[in-house]
Amino acid sequence: MLKQIEFACAGILLVAVVILVGVASIARAMGSPIIWSIEMAQLIFVWLCMLAADIGMQENRHFGLQILQDNISPKARDLVELFNIVVIISFLAFLLYYAWGNMILMHPRLVGATQIHASYIHASIVVGLLLLMRTMVFKLVERIRSKGLF
Repeated sequence: MLKQIEFACAGILLVAVVILVGVASIARAMGSPIIWSIEMAQLIFVWLCMLAADIGMQENRHFGLQILQDNISPKARDLVELFNIVVIISFLAFLLYYAWGNMILMHPRLVGATQIHASYIHASIVVGLLLLMRTMVFKLVERIRSKGLF
């Protein structure tokens, strides 16, 4: 169900950014530009990118190198996959620490014509990293259960 909610939110954000860019382009062509359109498009697009990254991770659509895994035994391949997932979770936790600090630092800064706090843009990275960590923890648990490891 969470995947469907994420997919729906990503779809809504995609439609919103396309409509916003289209309306802003028409308005600019007619000589009446919407001055806040760039800031809003950036805000929407960053949130969309983070949701799309998590959806891609859930569906195993991110790239990977299989050279090592194709040339080792199935048991070793399972251990390498588990190790990779643990490394990814650790890396995401490391990034989350700094993303949180960056979001807090950006709160007092106001963005251009909209005058919204920059932390709303940077919060997308925090939320995205949390979603990615959740996805990878679920993958770790799923792999451990399905392979009968530990």
